Amino acid sequence: MGMTFWADTLLFTWLVMAILIIFGYIAGRRATSGTPDRIVAVWEFVIDFVAKIVADNTDYKKMAGLLAYLVTLIMFIFVSNMIGLFPNFTFGLGHLHTAGNLMSPTADLNLTLALATMTIILAQYYGIKYNGTHYFGHFFSPHWLFFPIHAIELLTKPVTLAFRLYGNIFAGEVLIKVLLTFIPFGLVYLLGGFIPHVIWLGFSVFVGAIQSFVFTVLTIVYISQAIGAADSH
Repeated sequence: MGMTFWADTLLFTWLVMAILIIFGYIAGRRATSGTPDRIVAVWEFVIDFVAKIVADNTDYKKMAGLLAYLVTLIMFIFVSNMIGLFPNFTFGLGHLHTAGNLMSPTADLNLTLALATMTIILAQYYGIKYNGTHYFGHFFSPHWLFFPIHAIELLTKPVTLAFRLYGNIFAGEVLIKVLLTFIPFGLVYLLGGFIPHVIWLGFSVFVGAIQSFVFTVLTIVYISQAIGAADSH
């Protein structure tokens, strides 16, 4: 058996990571105790937004250590969803990506499955951390015969989480590619999907933002459920 590397996914994942690192570095350099500029204000808004979701769903102190991860998660998914809406100005150099638009890393099931797996691993870790061995008791609640149901539920959570994000973003990119076929050759790289498909792009921005929000909220909910698992039976 050999390993397969998806060059497009790796390339655009690194691109998204570079964008976030630069964005975060600039915000960190400009952070002051006074009135924040626009970049700092965006980071502050995202941090406050995620912190409020955590506080609304569980004991904030128990998940405070995860705030940096959750903020990074929602920003990574959002930027990944958005990057596929930009025209491809690489003109197919290196044959890494030859479509009219760039590729969203979240349009690859491998990446969304990796993110979903991290969510479930974190949920199990926090469940054990705050409940000890009592955490495993909820797998046999209300009777040990229910163990198969709880086991299936544990396995289906990352699958549904990954497929929801992947399906929405991949379907959107497929439709954009179809729409781009109606643009005369040569103008695809110049116009991308921006000008002739403004309505669809606006909808794609909405879907991309919603999906980043849903994935992050479900991550918080799954971890908060694991933290409170011992109290639920």
